[in-house]
Amino acid sequence: MDFIAIDFETATGHPHSACAVGIVTVQQGIITDEYYTLIQPPDNEYWYRNIMVHGIKPVQTLDMPMFDDLYPEIHKRLYGGTIVAHNEVFDRNVLKKTMRWYGLYYDELEIADRWECTCRIYRAKGYKPANLKACSDRHGIELNHHEALSDARACAKLYILHQRQVKLML
Repeated sequence: MDFIAIDFETATGHPHSACAVGIVTVQQGIITDEYYTLIQPPDNEYWYRNIMVHGIKPVQTLDMPMFDDLYPEIHKRLYGGTIVAHNEVFDRNVLKKTMRWYGLYYDELEIADRWECTCRIYRAKGYKPANLKACSDRHGIELNHHEALSDARACAKLYILHQRQVKLML
């Protein structure tokens, strides 16, 4: 049960505007590493409604590195892994579009075009709603929602729980 859970926050409605990333590495079903950083989005532009969701403000990222400067660290953590996100379409799109914005190639990560998605998994189990907060609350998983590392950690714990349940059924 080795995988990497990831969560992005964006500064605007544009998917290439990553302003924070949380990455949680799981090996043999145990969280072994966590990585979090703020990212300066293009032109350090923010939309008010995004700030209201995650609380990250332009002043916090003004002196932070841009994505392409952080990419070697992100690449090292994701390369060749099984990637999990709670809303994998959103997070995968942010990664792909941000990489494209900076002239980086998604294929060099050697990860799947479609990731594992805990929202999809828990929706299939009949959870209503199946958003990260509802799933976390239902399983007693601590969550500071829309803080990228906390979201990635909660996603990792939900995926570990799911994998254990699958294993028990085998």
